[in-house]
Amino acid sequence: MPSKSSARLAALTVAAVCSAAVAAQTVALPTPAHADSVRIHDVQGDTRISPYAGQKVTDVAGIVTGVRAYGSSKGFWMQDPDPDADAATSEGVFVFTSSAPKVAVGDAVTVSGTVSEYVPGGTSSGNQSLTQITRPTVTVVSGGNPVPAATVIDAASVPDAYAPAGDPAANNSVNALPLRPAAYALDRYESLEGMNVRIADARVVGATDPYTELWVTVKPRENPSRRGGTVYGSYGSQNTGRLQIQSLGAAADFPDANVGDTLTGTTAGPLDYNQYGGYTLVANELGTLRSAGLQRETTRRQRNGELAVATYNVENLDPSDDTFAAHADAIVHHLRSPDIVSLEEIQDDNGATDDGTVTAGRTVARLIDAIAAAGGPVYDWRSVDPVDGADGGEPGGNIRQVFLFNPERVSFTDRAGGDATTAAGVTRVRGKAALTVSPGRVDPANPAWENSRKPLVGEFVFRGRTVFVIANHFNSKGGDQGLTSAYQPPVRSSETQRHQQATAVHAFVEEILDVQKNADVVALGDINDFEFSGTTRILEGDGELWSAIKSLPRSERYSYVYQGNSQALDQILVSPSIRRGAFSYDSVHINAEFHDQISDHDPQVLRFRP
Repeated sequence: MPSKSSARLAALTVAAVCSAAVAAQTVALPTPAHADSVRIHDVQGDTRISPYAGQKVTDVAGIVTGVRAYGSSKGFWMQDPDPDADAATSEGVFVFTSSAPKVAVGDAVTVSGTVSEYVPGGTSSGNQSLTQITRPTVTVVSGGNPVPAATVIDAASVPDAYAPAGDPAANNSVNALPLRPAAYALDRYESLEGMNVRIADARVVGATDPYTELWVTVKPRENPSRRGGTVYGSYGSQNTGRLQIQSLGAAADFPDANVGDTLTGTTAGPLDYNQYGGYTLVANELGTLRSAGLQRETTRRQRNGELAVATYNVENLDPSDDTFAAHADAIVHHLRSPDIVSLEEIQDDNGATDDGTVTAGRTVARLIDAIAAAGGPVYDWRSVDPVDGADGGEPGGNIRQVFLFNPERVSFTDRAGGDATTAAGVTRVRGKAALTVSPGRVDPANPAWENSRKPLVGEFVFRGRTVFVIANHFNSKGGDQGLTSAYQPPVRSSETQRHQQATAVHAFVEEILDVQKNADVVALGDINDFEFSGTTRILEGDGELWSAIKSLPRSERYSYVYQGNSQALDQILVSPSIRRGAFSYDSVHINAEFHDQISDHDPQVLRFRP
């Protein structure tokens, strides 16, 4: 995945809404027969799209339930205190004012304006739309009125089925389908869009991020991890109880929560929909944080006869960062100084400065020095510098994979000739498989690697036994439709390239095993896809590789937390000779579940006897 910060534009806001943007993102519908003096539930209708979209309405009445006077989406929510009998029609709506609104919670107001369907992130994002009233004329009728009672969202009220299948005739869109809030979780949330809602004693399943938001679950028994999260275990198990929490209060008052903590008491406010997570409770009443005391994990040290191989995404590390000591502490004290560490997202020697620099010696040397200062070994390293600007990631950063290895425990077999554009091959030396270049790159000219990181392969020797290690950082999930998409099931467009990348890596592994059937091969890294994904199935092939994270209980199969789902993006895959032997696997949870993370990925460690 891209770093969370790279995908965001501003804290606590949805994407900017302006008159031109609203017009460009309005869903056009036939003109209704009557468009004046309507109620809020008429505006919302019983589908995701308002029957009044694009039309002017007059004197829509409601009680103000929340005011957002900051950010790029200023406005207020109002709710009809006299609901109709249709559970599919929301009684709340957002009024976009563009400037700080001149209303207060409890005001009874009437609003005239244009009904719009705003799609956060634009229509190309695939997101659902947010029904709102724009270009409003607001009249305050009275103040200090009781706010409509908040609707409870809990395990009993949210269906287990996530979303209906979209209409094939509408490119699988659910927009025109009648809402069935008793049948589908997304329909339930949509039927409450803009309304005052509340949750109670909710467990945190996504730590507080830099944008002052967190994720909770209203279904504490739904696919729980051992440490308090919610595990994403299949494409059909989206975890319906997840809900994003933001706050209408001061950012400084928002809690620093870790996974497993609890927001005790009541958290209440309007239910919004935004680009970065879909349905969001924007709280004007926030529960009290109760800590679960979550601790960072420490794996065991490898035994003398065991080789420890790890993968760790260090999130765009460059010499200007202040996280070197923390990463060193993680490697030495939590990973227990693995013999080989595959690092992903090592940037060049001047980071994001785009001046043609591609070397990363300063970056790696600083990390090696920090590891030694933390009491770890003096690692050696190998890598291949990329062609400038050809490997994706942050512009100017030239991220790449790097091997660290402990020369006191393992040796590296250098074979000259490896560079950014030369493909490593496999040859036979004294009846055993060997690389033609080491370190080298796997099939770097293959179109599968366009604007993406090319795999780094190296030949190591541990106690006289050769081990081939392939370090990967596959194409990110950027561009995929989200779980709350208007298109169901969501389109995962990015996996097309990952499937091509997996095919190339698998073919290379087959080359090794064709020469030496019992070769020890480890393919590891930030695969950017799940252990149950098509990408992983392609990598595994007919048993040439196997994702070792599947040796763990399902409740521990994760390395990354995204929108409250604990999921496996980082994997270590092994050849049959390793799988048949004695090995142990550990997903070492030191980052993804914590608000003060130094990377958004948890490292993985494999220990085995070559």
